[in-house]
Amino acid sequence: MSNVDSKAVRDKEVDKATKKSRWSWYFYDFGNSAYASIVLLAVYSAYFKNAVVGGADGTRLWGISVGLAAIIVAIVSPILGAIADFTKSKKKLLFIFTIISVIFTALLFFVREGGILTGMLFFILAEIGYRAAQVFYDALLTDVSTPESIGFVSGKGWAVGMLGGIVALLIVLIPIQTIGNDFIPYAFLITAALYLIFSIPTFLNVREKHEKEQIPEGKGVITLAFGKLAQTFRSIKSYKEFIKYMISFLIYNDGIMMLMDFAAIIGATLYGMNQMDLIIFVILIHVSGTFGALLFGRISDKKSSKEAIIISLLILIASVTGLFFITTIVWFYVIGILAGFSLSGAQAVSRSMVSQLAPADKIAEFYGFLSVAGRTSTFVGPLVFSTISYRMHNWYVNQGVDSVTAEQNGLLWAIGSIVFFLVVGMLLLFLVKRISSKDPMEY
Repeated sequence: MSNVDSKAVRDKEVDKATKKSRWSWYFYDFGNSAYASIVLLAVYSAYFKNAVVGGADGTRLWGISVGLAAIIVAIVSPILGAIADFTKSKKKLLFIFTIISVIFTALLFFVREGGILTGMLFFILAEIGYRAAQVFYDALLTDVSTPESIGFVSGKGWAVGMLGGIVALLIVLIPIQTIGNDFIPYAFLITAALYLIFSIPTFLNVREKHEKEQIPEGKGVITLAFGKLAQTFRSIKSYKEFIKYMISFLIYNDGIMMLMDFAAIIGATLYGMNQMDLIIFVILIHVSGTFGALLFGRISDKKSSKEAIIISLLILIASVTGLFFITTIVWFYVIGILAGFSLSGAQAVSRSMVSQLAPADKIAEFYGFLSVAGRTSTFVGPLVFSTISYRMHNWYVNQGVDSVTAEQNGLLWAIGSIVFFLVVGMLLLFLVKRISSKDPMEY
């Protein structure tokens, strides 16, 4: 065999291995999107608010639950990210937190009416596992892509994730329609099973490219992790663009988290949507989100991540603003489709932009910082939303407004805060340097 033929065979084998690792990585997004769709968006959030707690207090307690999980993940993510970078253990930590999320998602099966404490505890632990695992899953993006393809690979992963959410919702849709709300607890068992099954290819087929570092004699893993974090903070001036991006992301992601965590509650409270309506609504969001993730991933590779995020945020701002002018479920569906299209694009490109701004030897560590910003958003956003909604509800009640109308008016005030965070975050993004494969970040 000639050298040319040998090279062609090797290139073909490398290309085959690359495709296999990428699809294995995509499948994890397929699995964990079942959690996002069933637990966060369509089923458990509304179930907890209406059946487990009931009334406006359910919105407040849901916000607290999301926020507590966010605080814990924000504290541990940078430390674990630094450990993952120098020990080559992104997959190991991904596995640990995935199992935590799967177990406690399954335990949501036992949450019933009045079980507020267990409902909050099991959800918080499932959410910690889900969010922490996302740090290491995102950090594997650089192991399955190139600088020229990172936007598309991230977008395709997000699109496959949207399909996973659709599949999960369709699986529970028919039983809920035929059996009724009594089937809802079983939806959480199905979610846990899908999450576990579709995470397996990632653990088997994705390989971490960077070699692990030698730990100096006399130093432990934790000590070295804090040392590396300290080194990063000491050289923080070198990462000005990343810091500016993190501030922007923290703020616009507040708006995104509010919208995701309270979409089901908004639909049920303002437009009288029942559980079936909500599931169909989330399916439509996922369908449009699939196309949005692919399109904005392409825009990111051809133009820049910055431009892709700004365009997606403009569409999202217009969509959320539309909630003040509609009164029917049909228009809520339309706005949901537009919001899902742009929201998925913003989230898919946001994670690829981190890889473009981070030094090669600090990928997981920087994703840890992204997680801090993201989890701060996950805490601050829902806390702001639930507090505004709850306080304004009480204010309207004290003015003599009936409780149902007061709750609806309180939600509209809270929706206004979503628009505020999205606009401010987008304006700050204009200050971040434009990064692309042709004009990469240099340190």
